[in-house]
Amino acid sequence: MIHVVAVLTATPGKREEVLKHFLANVPAVRAEQGCIEYGATVDAEPGLPWQTKYGPDTVVVVEKWESLDALKAHTQAAHMAEYRVLVKDYVRSVRIVVLRPA
Repeated sequence: MIHVVAVLTATPGKREEVLKHFLANVPAVRAEQGCIEYGATVDAEPGLPWQTKYGPDTVVVVEKWESLDALKAHTQAAHMAEYRVLVKDYVRSVRIVVLRPA
């Protein structure tokens, strides 16, 4: 299994626009072969006193894939290319971490 944590930082004030397009794309991603989990998360409010927050412009995507090949296929899917075009003006940066179980 492969775990992915993708941190999307939106242009200030544009997180809801990113989320709108992301959530519209979720059913297509979850239908992909090898997708176990795929969803957007944001800071919990009020959270805990010792919580580190990403802030109001960040979406953290939590993913699980059956294999690295399934993840590679996901990155090449047509609906992902379309999604990237839709959000290109709203996303300032993307950081992706790919992990495996220890």
